[in-house]
Amino acid sequence: MNVGILGMGRYLPERVLTNQDLEKMVETSDEWIRSRTGIEERRIANDDIKTSDMSYYAAKEALENANVDAKDIDLILIATVTPDHPFPSVACYVQERLGAKNAAAMDLSAACAGFMYGVITAQQFIQNGVYKNVLVIGAEKLSSIVDWEDRNTAVLFGDGAGAAVIGPVSDGRGILSFELGADGVGTQHLYQDEFIKMNGREVFKFAVRQMGESALNVLDKAGLTKEDVDFLIPHQANIRIMEASRQRLELPIEKMSKTVHKYGNTSSASIPIALMEEIEDGKIKDDDVLVMVGFGGGLTWGAIALRWGR
Repeated sequence: MNVGILGMGRYLPERVLTNQDLEKMVETSDEWIRSRTGIEERRIANDDIKTSDMSYYAAKEALENANVDAKDIDLILIATVTPDHPFPSVACYVQERLGAKNAAAMDLSAACAGFMYGVITAQQFIQNGVYKNVLVIGAEKLSSIVDWEDRNTAVLFGDGAGAAVIGPVSDGRGILSFELGADGVGTQHLYQDEFIKMNGREVFKFAVRQMGESALNVLDKAGLTKEDVDFLIPHQANIRIMEASRQRLELPIEKMSKTVHKYGNTSSASIPIALMEEIEDGKIKDDDVLVMVGFGGGLTWGAIALRWGR
């Protein structure tokens, strides 16, 4: 069975936090942030907006775009490191609000690679004939775990949610190949104590190497070459890391999605938010070959080669 994306949705908070705003909060500068990360601004959710709220709004739009009723969703998977509570899962809150009464529900924790893990988990259930429609959401309220006095991390992160309805698609379309991985030795480099803690140098080296390797690996598994790629959707963490991936694939710059300048690093939400933006802008057409690739704390990574369309 061919499994792909039936519809997408996203939610971004209204509040914008610019680099100039951050200059007043922590010892940094607009030039320093732009040159090292490519980020110009990010979205910050109000105190009364939870991860489950953002997930719900993104999910509603995804269901509408997929033309799938909530009662026809069999499973809800939410990738997040900022749940409303340790339990119950964010997925259970979303299930109730959507009225998806026939869906099982659970959260996944793979940090910024979470959406990749969620999509591939959904694919397995559908290919095995257990479920037909799975709702996968990446949602983060990272502002709630950022130390706003730590200039190395405060400038990086934003809030938001992206959602996808995963289900059967026509022959030749959908997920062509994937790669998921983890290296627990790297837990020391990116983790949450009270706040996000990161060894930027080590994470950067890992990401530059792994993002490019994973992208090439899924192309090889799918029997494709770099010339077959129509669009790259990388995790929007840092423009230098993203550029390294693009160069490994030898893609022109217009074939790489870039939203990091507007939204910062939204962790598990970044790939679906970026994909939704490119769809809305008309840059992705039926039968285009996409490569989605992400990395995150764990250290984790995931990549998917996909032929777009239903």
